[in-house]
Amino acid sequence: MTKIASPLAAGLAAPSFHATIQDGSSRNLADYAGAKLVLYFYPRDMTPGCTAQACNLTENHESLTDAGIRILGVSPDPAAKHVKFINKYSIPFDLACDEDLSLHQAFGVWGLKKFMGKEYEGTHRTTFLIDEKGHILEVIRKPKTKDHAAEVLAGFGL
Repeated sequence: MTKIASPLAAGLAAPSFHATIQDGSSRNLADYAGAKLVLYFYPRDMTPGCTAQACNLTENHESLTDAGIRILGVSPDPAAKHVKFINKYSIPFDLACDEDLSLHQAFGVWGLKKFMGKEYEGTHRTTFLIDEKGHILEVIRKPKTKDHAAEVLAGFGL
């Protein structure tokens, strides 16, 4: 599988999606209508960068929710791994299981990566800030894992 060049940019409608979350229930874009949504894609639960990003959003969750912002994390991990991640770090938001990579492909965040001279396919860490009407307000490529909440607030103009 090769990377699909993401045509997604600020001002465009976010792709409609249907995702299974950690408890087996589902979420879709319409569930977030009327709220600001942080849809963030990350490579894997329990890895250093992904943990730092989730913990930063967790530590700032109250200020984010007070600003009307909801969060949905997405990775290729299965529900059982998400549950362990949520329990270990007291993550207060949902994590979507995208094992078939359909969300990754719809948002154009799956593709070729390089690490220590090796090439492989994986998730490009990317965050989509989606407004109350389902339009992309901003795309944050390569977010700062330890300061992501501040990037989110700034992206929403807060």
